[in-house]
Amino acid sequence: MPLYRTYSDYLAEFFPEKMQKLTVNAGFTCPNRDGTKGRGGCIYCNNQSFNPTFASHDDSVTEQLLKGKQFFARKYPQMRYLAYFQAYTNTHSSDIDRLTALYEEALSVPGVDGIIIGTRPDCMPQQLLERLRLLNTRPGRVMVEYGAESSHDATLQLINRCHTWADTVDAVQRTADAGIHCGVHLILGLPGETETMMLETVDRIATLPLMTVKFHQLQVIRGTRLAQMMEQGSVELPHFTVESYLDLCAAIVRRLPSHIAIERFTSQSPDNLLITPRWGLKNYQFTELLRKRLEQT
Repeated sequence: MPLYRTYSDYLAEFFPEKMQKLTVNAGFTCPNRDGTKGRGGCIYCNNQSFNPTFASHDDSVTEQLLKGKQFFARKYPQMRYLAYFQAYTNTHSSDIDRLTALYEEALSVPGVDGIIIGTRPDCMPQQLLERLRLLNTRPGRVMVEYGAESSHDATLQLINRCHTWADTVDAVQRTADAGIHCGVHLILGLPGETETMMLETVDRIATLPLMTVKFHQLQVIRGTRLAQMMEQGSVELPHFTVESYLDLCAAIVRRLPSHIAIERFTSQSPDNLLITPRWGLKNYQFTELLRKRLEQT
């Protein structure tokens, strides 16, 4: 029996071929950056830490996807693709027609079988959900990933998210009601959060109509307000070791319903940007350690 449902298990139910995400930067910003709800963005965010070089908003969506395909096709010529609108908030626009055109453009690129839209739970108007429902001609073709980060409103306020847990619950429910697969992104180790609080968040997402969840450890990145706050001693962060983080992730697997696929447990920021934690592990290496930990318990 599998230890948990993986993201590849989930994708295999809808796509017969091996799938690769291609990151797209469509030139959006966020409502907690541009003054719509706040300024400065999330205290931990430096978009350079997760945006690949081929995803430049100076290029069109099609150009970015073609460059991404070229990058992977050298080694995996039979690969099929998912266009991942990742950078910032990819539904943050009042122009629903423009948003729809961007998603349709991605789906028109040969070899691209689906799109994943990364956004915030307070940026999903019902009119856009209806457009996405019409685009979603088969299961898995359109997926939405909500940055929830935590279920604790005090934490969300501290990190300058400018949305609430109630926003997440509402967005996930409406997305599922529209027949669109959705997942959430959560950060483990946010300022002030105890392990009990993190597991409370896991218990809360377990009650939602989710298909996937993505975890990663909080990383302190150069050039962020979090890095400045840590240097000033104005914020208290949980200090995970590899062992203590393995214990937490094992506890999460045991609590999470088996139908929710876990995409990942860790993230890797570029070495020149990362301050802490510096574990020296690749994502697959951590996953293998976790597999062994789960088999032993």
